Amino acid sequence: MNHYFTWDDRLGISLPTLHQEWERFSEAERTYIVTQWEGIRGTIPERVIAIERVINAKQAELFEEEDFERSCGINSDIADLASRINDLHIWYRMNQDVESKRHS
Repeated sequence: MNHYFTWDDRLGISLPTLHQEWERFSEAERTYIVTQWEGIRGTIPERVIAIERVINAKQAELFEEEDFERSCGINSDIADLASRINDLHIWYRMNQDVESKRHS
């Protein structure tokens, strides 16, 4: 995306990659970063919903699966997807921290 953000394949969004302390950025850079992050952050609920759909499909698959090893693999997939949702929720809340620093 740019030198302030890096694409994360696991989460399906760009994440901030700030290589210096927030206070060291100019006001223009901070505004740009926050504006870009707000746009990215706005896509997080859609990503969560998409992942939840995959989890639901995998749960239905698990319900029908009779092979133990395959069931373990599906459970592992579900756990990974749930972990992604958790990480997305953490990043979604990150905006609050950025905004509070911005107004300090």
